[in-house]
Amino acid sequence: QVQLVESGGGLVQAGGSLRLSCAASGRTFSNLGMGWFRQAPGKEREFVAAIGRSGENTVYADSVKGRFTISRDNAKNTVFLQMNILKPEDTAVYTCAANEYGLEVRARTYYKYWGQGTQVTVSS
Repeated sequence: QVQLVESGGGLVQAGGSLRLSCAASGRTFSNLGMGWFRQAPGKEREFVAAIGRSGENTVYADSVKGRFTISRDNAKNTVFLQMNILKPEDTAVYTCAANEYGLEVRARTYYKYWGQGTQVTVSS
C-alpha cells in the first residue's frame, strides 16, 4: 500500500504561482512513477503531469506545458508540482497518484494509488 498526502493548494490571483507537494509513504518511493491530475467542477478528472522513477523523464498536458514543472525528491519521498502563470481555468482539485510501473504515464488506469486532493483556486 501507498499513502499519498497533498499540500500546498490555496487561492491565488491569475498570473501567480503555487507549489504543490505530495508526500508518499508505505512503499519504496523511488520505484514508483508519479503523476498529478486535476478535476474541475462538472468536469472529468484530467492528466496534468507525470514523472518517472528516476526523475529524468517527465510528460505534461498541453494546457500546462511551459507553465508547470513536475519534480521529485526520492530522498524525501515527495513529488512536487510547481505551477506558474496560473490562469482561472487551472482552478480544480489537484490529486497526486502513484503507479507501480515506475513510468511517466498519462492514463489514469495505470495509477493504483491516489491521494485525497488539494484545492487550487485562481481568481481573475
